Amino acid sequence: MPEFAVNPNRLDPYKNFKFRIKWDGRYVAGVSKVSALKRTTEVIQHREGGDPSTSRKSPGRTEFDAITLEHGVTHDSEFETWAGKVWQFGAGAGNEVSLADFRKDIVLDLFNEAGQLVFSYKIFRCWPSEYAALPDLDASGNAVAIEHIVLQNEGWQRDKEVSEPKEPSYKPAT
Repeated sequence: MPEFAVNPNRLDPYKNFKFRIKWDGRYVAGVSKVSALKRTTEVIQHREGGDPSTSRKSPGRTEFDAITLEHGVTHDSEFETWAGKVWQFGAGAGNEVSLADFRKDIVLDLFNEAGQLVFSYKIFRCWPSEYAALPDLDASGNAVAIEHIVLQNEGWQRDKEVSEPKEPSYKPAT
């Protein structure tokens, strides 16, 4: 069976540089890096008294790693606004956290080289546990200022309604 059912002539896996993040129903501008979607299930080892010297293994609790998003520092305040819902300086006692809406479900969309949606992941009950408004600054450096946010989450799943698109074939200009 070919790796790509709809595009059997495709040999290469999808690239990691065409993606977008969406929350509150709209794409967030300028996200340049997203850390891996990773889950880990603990291993529970056990054995009975009459078992051989090896143990049996079964799955335990599953944890989902935090996700880090990065984008260049601009006047876009999406990261800052969301981080402010978890803790807002000077909001007054009892008002530092916006309990009604500090969690969001987000969507990570992956596109092929032609810009067609190929995978979509829904990431559930995210909230920012870390926010960096500015990176280390260096007058001798030569780099873009990057803002980042670390999102805790309670799981993710692939959207099965997004399927492999029929990719366009190259047609040379005449």
